[in-house]
This record gives sequence, structure tokens and C-alpha cells, in this order.
Amino acid sequence: MPEVDKRGKLEEKPFDFQLTKQGRVLIYWDNRIIMTLKGDAAKKLITKLDGADEIAVQLALAKVTGHFKHGNER
Repeated sequence: MPEVDKRGKLEEKPFDFQLTKQGRVLIYWDNRIIMTLKGDAAKKLITKLDGADEIAVQLALAKVTGHFKHGNER
């Protein structure tokens, strides 16, 4: 597998998630909610996260959030 995280940012574990009773997935970055998934997207992400190791979880969360941070945020 080619190295996906060349700068080692995912090793710091910046992403976190929380599952709600309504079936939504709240995605956090540095303790701030950046995205909420519901419906089929939430179910698809939950199946990816189920049983995955920590780096795979971080990678899945990074991929689903996309380019939410571009460097000009304060």
C-alpha cells in the first residue's frame, strides 16, 4: 500500500466521531464539529469504521470530510 499520509498528520489523530441515536454521524476536528452525516452516507461510513484500526478510521474520516480546511481559516 502506498504511503497515504506522507506528512504524518493522521498519526496525531485530529479527527473524532460520535454516533447519535437518530443514526447520524458527527465528525469532529480538534474538538469542533465540522460535518454531520445522515442516511445512506452515515450508514456507509459506519460500515467502514466498524472494526477498523485507528489510522484507517482517521483516513476514512479525512476522506469523507474532503477539503474542508484550506489554510486561510483562523
